[in-house]
Amino acid sequence: MAKEKELLNSDKAPEPVGLYPHARRVGNLLFLSGVGPRERGTKQIPGVELDEQGNILRYDIEAQCHSVFRNVRAILDAAGSSWDSLVDVTVFLTNMKDDFATYNRLYAEYFKDNQPCRTTVEVNSLPTPIAIELKCIAMVD
Repeated sequence: MAKEKELLNSDKAPEPVGLYPHARRVGNLLFLSGVGPRERGTKQIPGVELDEQGNILRYDIEAQCHSVFRNVRAILDAAGSSWDSLVDVTVFLTNMKDDFATYNRLYAEYFKDNQPCRTTVEVNSLPTPIAIELKCIAMVD
């Protein structure tokens, strides 16, 4: 028996930076590729100031958190799922020491009604000059 596999993209979330979809549905599970805070149609990253070489001078983790949560929601909506259907969230932060408290506070606001499993890890860097990326799994009806 063949399993249903469907690649999905949102016209509201930022374009992927490589050859991958925003999400892939397998049965009633939706697997999201890593989602960052970039804005669709631009290379703009909310709250980030870069120097001429593209190095991060300053960033606002709060602005990036709000943006990445919006992007995840856009992908979920486009795929026929919802925020409340999230079952697992892996969060990658580039600066756990300075950013975890702000991220954790905002996460608690966004996830107060739905509490998926969560793992938060610090990474040295991410593929674009961002400070946060989410990898999610959700249910789809």
